[in-house]
Amino acid sequence: MNKILIVDDQLDVRMSASIALSNHGFSCIEADSPLQAMQIVTSEKVDLILLDMNYSSDTTSGQEGLTFLQQLQSKNISVPVVVMTAWASIDIAVQAMQLNAVDFIEKPWKNTRLVAIVKQQIDSAKLHKENARYTALSRPSITQEYYAKSPAMLELLVKAKRAAQTDANILLTGENGTGKSLLANYIHQHSARADNRFVSVNMGAIPESLFESELFGHKKGAFTDAKENRLGRFDIASDGTLFLDEIGTLGSNLQSKVLRVLETGEYEVVGSSQTEKTNARIISATNANLEKMIADEQFRRDLLFRLNTIELHIPPLRERPEDITLLAEQLLDKHATKYNRTGMSLSSAAHAAILLHPWVGNVRELSHSIERAVIMSDQAVIDVNELSLNTSQNINQNSNNNEQNWPLMTLEQSEKRALITAIKHFQGNVIEAGDYLGMSKSAIYRRLEKFDIDPKNLEP
Repeated sequence: MNKILIVDDQLDVRMSASIALSNHGFSCIEADSPLQAMQIVTSEKVDLILLDMNYSSDTTSGQEGLTFLQQLQSKNISVPVVVMTAWASIDIAVQAMQLNAVDFIEKPWKNTRLVAIVKQQIDSAKLHKENARYTALSRPSITQEYYAKSPAMLELLVKAKRAAQTDANILLTGENGTGKSLLANYIHQHSARADNRFVSVNMGAIPESLFESELFGHKKGAFTDAKENRLGRFDIASDGTLFLDEIGTLGSNLQSKVLRVLETGEYEVVGSSQTEKTNARIISATNANLEKMIADEQFRRDLLFRLNTIELHIPPLRERPEDITLLAEQLLDKHATKYNRTGMSLSSAAHAAILLHPWVGNVRELSHSIERAVIMSDQAVIDVNELSLNTSQNINQNSNNNEQNWPLMTLEQSEKRALITAIKHFQGNVIEAGDYLGMSKSAIYRRLEKFDIDPKNLEP
């Protein structure tokens, strides 16, 4: 139900407007002065303001109403305002429109005209916001199939479909590359929100300084680079699904901001004092051990409680061998179509090698291996050598051979050594090294910065 704020110093006027609008399904609240109205719009969501231009201290100029409109502008509060006055004045109307009022009505009004104007402006504001949301969304939601035949995955998909029918928050866990983002999209497509937006955001890739702007949006002029108004992801995902990937990377000082939205649905756009509300359904994902992070005081337990109303764990590819051949065939078809290499197939030796490979990088590693083979193969049949599986096997073998020779070291030292070894092996290709280690692009570059590693200056 849309909420209308009626601002007038005359009780009978407020009551008359309230009765007329309430009879047509609007929720009305009243204020007897611009001061009281400002307190209301900064503390709760209002869909339209019906504003008298003249008050007891000034009955004809409309200055008090104009001042209120100026204050809305200065506070970056975007609410449609329909102004009203007992004295028809083109000058006041023009000044009000210059201050972003959307329409003008004279008192006494006809109820049919009042209701028509309010409905028109409410619909116009909704349409404007929807257009902004679609423009802000970088890509539309795409329906994707989830291919699986292993008992573990079939059971998981049954649970996912059941969870999709609710609006409960869902936490997806599993190693990097297991397909958490794909499962999030699958849940959205099987929910009542499927016709609305699926918005994905990688929490680990957002600089801390831009976090609030990215998630909550900002107003023009809110900070140096804020050249235009920008919608945040919580707004864009309204009525749809918001997928927060890599939630475990969220800094402790930002966790409270996300917790507030999950608890109340409320947030403030950067540069505005008006409280906004979102009804986006939240799905989050992580490969981190959040319980350990809580024990180490790196993650809030109350935030976890809000995220994991339902928790779904995706098993690694090596624990569901029944899916490997199925996924390989589907990925081969996908990449062959992408690169106009239709009609390609895997040799029997390639099939056998795929089943024996450990797939440390899970489905992502399998996809990259097959994509590379599709591009590089001269034949329609891909053989085992074209999958380049020996690369990671050699790393594993070398790691096993040298394991006893490694000195005792801290976890950070061990992580740095593994990172350098992988980058050297892949001849400085950071992305391939990250895929092998099960790290996203943003995660591996953060670690390069953390350990002050320059991939170009590593000795072979």
